[in-house]
Amino acid sequence: MVQTPKNIAIIGSGLVGSLLAIYLRKQGHSITVFDRRPDIRTVEFSGRSINLAMSNRGWRSLRKVGLEETIKEIAIPMDKRAMHVVDKPMYFQSYGKEGEAIWSISRGILNRKMIDLAEQAGTVFQFNEKVWDVNLPEAKIYTGESEKSEWKEYEFDMIFGCDGAFSRVRHKMQRRSRFDYSQDFIDVGYKELTIPPNADGTHKLDKNSFHIWPRGNFMLIALPNLDGSFTCTLFLPFEGEVSFDNITTEKEAKQFFKTYFPNVRKEIEDLTGDFFRNPTSAMVTMKCYPWTYWNKVALVGDSAHAIVPFYGQGMNAGFEDIFVLNEQIEKFGDDWDAIFEHYQKLRKPNADAIAELSYRNFVEMSSKTADPKFLLQKKIEKRFTERHPEKWIPVYSRVTFSDRPYSEALEIGDRQEAIMKNIMQTPNIEENWDSLEVEEQILSYL
Repeated sequence: MVQTPKNIAIIGSGLVGSLLAIYLRKQGHSITVFDRRPDIRTVEFSGRSINLAMSNRGWRSLRKVGLEETIKEIAIPMDKRAMHVVDKPMYFQSYGKEGEAIWSISRGILNRKMIDLAEQAGTVFQFNEKVWDVNLPEAKIYTGESEKSEWKEYEFDMIFGCDGAFSRVRHKMQRRSRFDYSQDFIDVGYKELTIPPNADGTHKLDKNSFHIWPRGNFMLIALPNLDGSFTCTLFLPFEGEVSFDNITTEKEAKQFFKTYFPNVRKEIEDLTGDFFRNPTSAMVTMKCYPWTYWNKVALVGDSAHAIVPFYGQGMNAGFEDIFVLNEQIEKFGDDWDAIFEHYQKLRKPNADAIAELSYRNFVEMSSKTADPKFLLQKKIEKRFTERHPEKWIPVYSRVTFSDRPYSEALEIGDRQEAIMKNIMQTPNIEENWDSLEVEEQILSYL
């Protein structure tokens, strides 16, 4: 259905704000994007990024507006995990079926590209313009140098809040009656490090793998970049025996890496410099409802549902918000009340589900991926999947290589986990894991 053109403001020029601008421009609307930060295309990256892992949901959202192939040019496919376990040779775990991969993209490079593409589509960007207040019923925003300076008023037909976990738009909505809101910080922080390329520009590690060094309640990961480098992220508790609090000197930092990551410490460029120069960042799960106010204001992406990054689905979930919002636009035309109501009802259960799955995946990546019992369980699941692909799709594949709802992946994943808990208690499972008896047992549970 064709829409009547509206004058729309988007708050936030990140990945979700930029893609939403492209979608809404295609519907014929006038779009102005406001961001309190400078234009990311003019600044150096901050050293607080985790590389993105684009998967099916993200690609589908880009494909809808003809951008999939353009973005694949700045991405590297990763079809497996490379596991770096203490006292063992490195080994690989395939992600999915043949040809299935997640794609590593630098957040900064992708954001610059998305802003370029949104500008080419006719979006107006206003950087260094801080939004201090929002008049929800009249879709007015107020910007200024500071909270106490003189403000400038802008009036729009509609406002979209794409301004992240600590959204100014949502903050205003929180003051409304019956607005539910919660935030939960985990006790683990993260810090960015870098593995530089070889002298000839090639990668020092396998470039088509997601590298993980699991160490119990902490871990290191590395994702490849086009220039031959890897962006590494150290996830570590803030406090405790092994924690950011207990690494305060260069000597302590070197000893920490020598003890826990001996096979990679020499590769990490300027190890102690990066460690003390780059900030230690926190991670939060944020939930709220409703996501909309009348037919005037809507939240999209992290401003509606921030999640921890351990499933690589933050950006993918935000892009899927836009895809679903656009489906409602195509269905309901000018009826923005219906568009917003269906959008939030469809997305809220899925946002809650991926929040739960993301938290669980930290436990899996840091602790279980090095556990022989867990690896055996995955082997049994993989063998059963190969024999009965119509009966068993692993939860990771449902999330990463599927467009089915996250809530469905969580529900079916819980049922599968209960089945596998029983299977793993079978006597002599280590010897009989690939037997017909185990296969029939799983079928009987199903």
